Amino acid sequence: MKYTSTKPAIFISRPNRFISHVLVDGREEIVHVKTTGRCREILQEGAAVILEEADNTNTNRKTKYSLIAAYKDKILINLDSQVPNMVVYEGIKDGSLKEFQKITRLSREVTYGNSRFDLYFESGGQKGFIEVKGVTLETDGIAMFPDAPTERGSKHVYEMIKAVEEGYAGFIFFLVQMKGVEYFTPNTVRDPEFTKALRLAQEKGVTILAYDALVYEDGIRAGNPVKVVLEKNVPNRLSPTAQ
Repeated sequence: MKYTSTKPAIFISRPNRFISHVLVDGREEIVHVKTTGRCREILQEGAAVILEEADNTNTNRKTKYSLIAAYKDKILINLDSQVPNMVVYEGIKDGSLKEFQKITRLSREVTYGNSRFDLYFESGGQKGFIEVKGVTLETDGIAMFPDAPTERGSKHVYEMIKAVEEGYAGFIFFLVQMKGVEYFTPNTVRDPEFTKALRLAQEKGVTILAYDALVYEDGIRAGNPVKVVLEKNVPNRLSPTAQ
């Protein structure tokens, strides 16, 4: 997935989840933030960030830029919550995701029950759904989701369980929007209900996958599989600034 126009900036502050103040070309600018996640351990004053320049045809837009990525030390993390399902869709289409090599049909944003799953696929005689979650929280090499409680996320997991019980194949796909993580685990400290739902999903036959991503200042694509750890005794390494 490629961005058409990007620009480096320096992060100053984030007064609310929708906007940030950044320094661009020596002047302060208010920009849209393309994630509602907290990202406190990433968006710190002085951090190098990447902006996407807005489409000039959108006359209703109030900001010139959107914040789409940030450096945490030397690691570039994509923060755009709109791209993970596109990245997975493209990865299936180009054959880079080994679990989905024989897909004969692939559709985006498909309604099932009371939920809308990110992807629907058919492979031979099997039909199935894929729900994609973007992961931006990392501490000491451990990737975790969510970084804030998500009732909607748990709802999706329970709906996926229902789909599997009715004969569909079901996948929960965590796209870690960076490289260099050791493994993925659900964030029990932040959202124990989501962890409970995810463990139940695995017991019921839902496939839990995680991949890292190759992140560039002007794009992102799927990388390699990441180990998924759901055991109850896994330490949750949250830093004080991420609490």
